[in-house]
Amino acid sequence: MPKQVDYETRRRHIAEAVCDLIERHGPEGATLREVAEQAGVSMGAVQRCFATKEEMLVFALRHVTERITEHGKADIAASGTGQSAATLLTATLRSITLVEAHQRRDAAILAAFTAHAAATPSLAAVLRQAHAQTRDLLVWLIRYGQQTREFRADLDAQQAADTLLPLTEGLTALALVGHHGAAPAHTTLTRHLNTLLTARRPTMST
Repeated sequence: MPKQVDYETRRRHIAEAVCDLIERHGPEGATLREVAEQAGVSMGAVQRCFATKEEMLVFALRHVTERITEHGKADIAASGTGQSAATLLTATLRSITLVEAHQRRDAAILAAFTAHAAATPSLAAVLRQAHAQTRDLLVWLIRYGQQTREFRADLDAQQAADTLLPLTEGLTALALVGHHGAAPAHTTLTRHLNTLLTARRPTMST
């Protein structure tokens, strides 16, 4: 059992080295040699953890998406228990819209992976899975809000989620290239979220 724990710990340590290199140079810069140097391990250690570079990149991408998910869960939990559907949806969207300073690294890494995934089916599969899971969560939150009568009854929850998710991705991309900061992105989210609400109150202040 300890050997398995050490093995997984090393794989995650290497994945962080991959992410550091991808942030600076893109996936092309994450060669086995460069990764080994960045991680402070031997080439043999990297090859024992990952048979190919592609396998290493797929693991690193899963590592990033899992970290973003965990941070999102923490942000949602910080919003408090017993919160309304609108509050939970707001917290979720703010979490997956990677525009805060502490989210910039993950935003840059994810953007690099996304660009590379167009020509790498295994990476595209990881992103599709993460996308589908996030979409399902948004659909559930919108339907929950319809049950509590916070969101309009005439909404198609799936269509609403299919609009919200690319909106967050677009805002993340614009923030990454310096088009806007966190506050304008949150204002845009607020304006759209308020179109989902029944005519009782705004989702959050801008």
